[in-house]
Amino acid sequence: MPSPQLAQIYARSENRVIGANGRIPWRLPDDFAHFKRTTMGRPIIMGRKTYEDHESALPGRLNLVVTRDGSYQAAEGVEVVACLDQAMARAGEASDLAFIIGGVGLFEQTFDRVQTVYETVVHAEIKGEAVLPVFNFEGWQRNVLEEHPVDDRHAFAFTILRWDRSPVAHGGA
Repeated sequence: MPSPQLAQIYARSENRVIGANGRIPWRLPDDFAHFKRTTMGRPIIMGRKTYEDHESALPGRLNLVVTRDGSYQAAEGVEVVACLDQAMARAGEASDLAFIIGGVGLFEQTFDRVQTVYETVVHAEIKGEAVLPVFNFEGWQRNVLEEHPVDDRHAFAFTILRWDRSPVAHGGA
C-alpha cells in the first residue's frame, strides 16, 4: 500500500507557542470544530506528548502514536508505532490522506513532506514551552478559511489558514 498524502494541522499563537504545561493553552470551540471536521475519517499521527494531552482515542479517526518506547501502552483504539515510517505505512492502509497533529518534533520532521498545512493563528502572545519553528511557506498558496473574532465562547480572535504547496515549490510539474 502506498504512503498517504500528508497534511499538518495545528493552532499556534502569534509567538508560535502550541503548548504550555503539556496542554493546549487556549479553549477555542470553533477551532476545535474545524479540527474535527477536517480530520474526521482520516488517520491522525501524533507524538507521545501530544497523545498524553488527551490520553484517549479521538473518535472517527485511526489514532497513531509515534514513540520509541517499545513498552508504551495507550488507550483502547489508539495504535502505538515505533517511527514515522511505520505510522505512514499503517495510515496508508486506511486512507490516501493522513494528518500530523503534533508535536513540534513531528511537525519539524514532516514539513518538507506535507502538501497542505492547516494553520490556526491565535491572535495573542502566549507563554509556553512547545514552540514551532518558523516554516518557510515561500511558493505556497495561502487561503484564509475563517477570521474569528473574540466572543463569549472565544477569549482570543483567530484566523484559520490553509497553505497548499505549489507543484513548482515541491519539484512537480
